[in-house]
Amino acid sequence: MHRFANPARFLKIARPLTGWLFWSGLLLLLVGAACGLFVTPADYLQGQTVRILYIHVPAAWLGMGGWTGIAIAALMQLVWRHPLAAVAGRAIAAPGALFTAICLMTGSIWGRPTWGTWWEWDGRMTSMLVLFFLYLGYIALANASARQGRQGGVSNVTAIFGLVGAVNIPIINRSVVWWNSLHQGPSITLRGSSIDGSLLWPLGLTLLGFSLLFGAIVLMRMRAILAENKVEARMQRLARG
Repeated sequence: MHRFANPARFLKIARPLTGWLFWSGLLLLLVGAACGLFVTPADYLQGQTVRILYIHVPAAWLGMGGWTGIAIAALMQLVWRHPLAAVAGRAIAAPGALFTAICLMTGSIWGRPTWGTWWEWDGRMTSMLVLFFLYLGYIALANASARQGRQGGVSNVTAIFGLVGAVNIPIINRSVVWWNSLHQGPSITLRGSSIDGSLLWPLGLTLLGFSLLFGAIVLMRMRAILAENKVEARMQRLARG
């Protein structure tokens, strides 16, 4: 990964890759969503409300995946001092928080006709809400570090917070197994899927589409942060001169 430690080398790859990720992700998302809405049948128990899974599941995946990315970036910053790790962590935080919020909102909308309530303090929903607040805390710490002139806007304290917060990821994943919950159990595992194949295949398209869009957003944010750092460095040189 240190091959891409040079911002100029990273930007040379990131600029064209951003467009490829964005447009391919958007295409897959639109195709998957259209198939999920108009092609797949209604669920025999949940009826038409099951179609919200094509947004809810990818949002949950990317909420957890985003924090996993933050933890990896934090580890690279603290252990290997990778110069772009802090930039990556800060870039991931906002879209990660967004998808976590989408997961919570769509889950609440889905839960109302299915469970008869907008919210239940069970293990999965509570741990996902904790993840959202962790994102907000990370963003606040990163913004404070940026105001203090930290490189990439992420101090070591912020990076440590990102690592510690990763403890919540396996809790989210296993919550429906560890505790009695209204939320359904694991639907997709290494042993297979409990979702019928007629409903499952568009989910793969929307999951991949959202993931590619997430990658494009992160690259765009990294490019913006690097440009901002470059402008700030130039202003500081002019001020000293």
